[in-house]
Amino acid sequence: MKYSRVFIESFGYELAPHIVTTTELEDRLAPFYEAVGFGPGQLEVLTGIKERRYWDHDHLLSDHAAIAGQRALDEANIAADQIGALVYCGVCQDGFEPATSCSVADQLNIGENAHIYDVKSACLGMITGIVQVANEIELGNINAGLVVSCETARQIVDSTIDEINTNKSVEFYKEAIATMTGGSGAAAVLLTNGTIGNPDNPRHALKGGVVKNAIEHYKICHWGFEQKGMPTHSKVIMRTQAQEVLENGLVLAKKTFDQFRKELNFSEDKPDKFIGHQVGAAHHQRFYQVLNQDIKKDFCTFPFLGNMGSVSLPLTAAIADERGFLQPEDFVAFIGVGSGLNCYILGVEW
Repeated sequence: MKYSRVFIESFGYELAPHIVTTTELEDRLAPFYEAVGFGPGQLEVLTGIKERRYWDHDHLLSDHAAIAGQRALDEANIAADQIGALVYCGVCQDGFEPATSCSVADQLNIGENAHIYDVKSACLGMITGIVQVANEIELGNINAGLVVSCETARQIVDSTIDEINTNKSVEFYKEAIATMTGGSGAAAVLLTNGTIGNPDNPRHALKGGVVKNAIEHYKICHWGFEQKGMPTHSKVIMRTQAQEVLENGLVLAKKTFDQFRKELNFSEDKPDKFIGHQVGAAHHQRFYQVLNQDIKKDFCTFPFLGNMGSVSLPLTAAIADERGFLQPEDFVAFIGVGSGLNCYILGVEW
């Protein structure tokens, strides 16, 4: 993939209001810890996550995605009727039907001729949405598109804690621990062809990217119904073979990164910065070791926001930009591996 007229015009995001510490989660895991002889602090050591955020008990994902989307529109000084596509990209949705994007678009007053749809690709949903909107812009079909998402972790973390305490099994805990990294947030990325919006607003050129998959590993992470298919009565569960996801994900990331360097033909000292999908400490360290890159080039948010699924990467990019980590003329790699397994790397000229 290569682009010649696609720009990231702005970001928007909303942080969930309720801070939940890892210590609080461990307090709730006390029955399991006491049964197997675990001491406090294990979870933070394993994940590197000190806290994450939750939404209110009663909320709609589309509401928060719309807030993030409006912030991106306001930042770029672009009107809703200039948007040619709105794509909602969350793992979490308000329901099976209609598409959550419809509610978001309605709240934002997106015009009647725009493409409005959902796209799913696990934690890479927003990157996938960015690529789809970028393709439409590059083809000249639209001038601007808005990619939005909102993720929630409270429900699945709560139910998994109950399961861990009931099973009191270290083996079961291994398959459930990845769920404990979950956080909540909403994000939006506004892309244009560079002809609309505030001319004084700094634009970031999307230069291209690479995608690779290792779909033979699709079974090693599952978030859905306990029974197969879409049964009438079944609880929602999450199971992750974390070590297999890590090891196979690293192999895939290395292959994708090698192809990325070749595709975009950049020098050994590039990219200047990385914005990666945020998972946890072990993943973070191993990722840059395998890529043979300086971890100081990366900006991380997982210690205080956890793994927010599809929202993690763009929200991290927004915060990194706000805090001056990303500088003009930096060549930035957006990189992530998602359940499936899929890997995307996009190159952005800041």
